[in-house]
Amino acid sequence: MSEKRLCCAVMRINLDCNACCRKVRRHLINMKEVETHVIEKKERKIIVCGQFRPSDIAVKLQKKMKRRVEILEIEHLSGDHGGGEEEHYHEPPYEPQYEYPVQPDQVSTPLLC
Repeated sequence: MSEKRLCCAVMRINLDCNACCRKVRRHLINMKEVETHVIEKKERKIIVCGQFRPSDIAVKLQKKMKRRVEILEIEHLSGDHGGGEEEHYHEPPYEPQYEYPVQPDQVSTPLLC
């Protein structure tokens, strides 16, 4: 598992209205590991910077907002301000640890009359 590092993550979440934006902002402000954030309502994106694991933030937002959160891009920043090395790492989207049971398809089931 990766450790907590200084990074910026771009996430996609469905923001329908201004109330959704306010709710996301309130949750991000209350997260201690998040230093700065930008909410782009029209693009349905959130840019979060701080010292955290992006998957942890995505899971927390998903639980609090009850909406799907998709991690689009992760940029790990180096600790020194020399501006030198920056890594780009694309983390795979969050997948739940359990599988939903498969229900029989009602369309393919023959009707008995």
